[in-house]
Amino acid sequence: MTASVHIVGPQFSTFVRSVQLCCEEKGIPYTLGAEVDGRPVTLHSPEHYALHPFGKIPILLHGERRLIETPSICRYLDAAFDGPALQPADPWARARVDQWTGLLAGYVDQALVRRYLLEFVFPQGEGGAVREEAVTAAQPEVARVLGLLEGQLAGGAYLVGDAFSIADAIAAPMLDYLVGLPAAEAFLAETPELVAYVERLRARPAAGRVLVAPELG
Repeated sequence: MTASVHIVGPQFSTFVRSVQLCCEEKGIPYTLGAEVDGRPVTLHSPEHYALHPFGKIPILLHGERRLIETPSICRYLDAAFDGPALQPADPWARARVDQWTGLLAGYVDQALVRRYLLEFVFPQGEGGAVREEAVTAAQPEVARVLGLLEGQLAGGAYLVGDAFSIADAIAAPMLDYLVGLPAAEAFLAETPELVAYVERLRARPAAGRVLVAPELG
């Protein structure tokens, strides 16, 4: 099996960045881009659906292996490669990391990214305008989710205790984008633990190589 991996997907994707962070934290060599075996893969093309039956990204290529879904990819990288552990050895602590990984990849992603952040990045209104009604509709759940994260962070430096984990790798890209959004300032004024957490994440060397300005074309 090769010592490096390839991540299929664009670098601005939050989930692609989560997989990058795991590779960077563990020192796993990787390449990144919308190619497989040197051939471009167009989003939602037959070639894409052959790799992921629901047409999502990222997709991890490791030798002849193909793996989909960010939590599964991150757990595989942690188990299959040397480097700092991204999951606790203690079963209860590991279960809590898994719990937060699932919550982040599902509910938190939907609230913060799909229903809120993407409206600013790829606005769907007439003439490419932000749909203010969509933003207003999303705001209550954004506030609720950030409140949940704020409460969780009161117990340690990271989402589960004082060690960086897969859960933090999934949280970091979406929160990094949110903190950089002027429209989110009112939310962030109510979540000082969360803002401090994002600064801790950004200060990590791995994050400095991943959480960069996106190239949106």
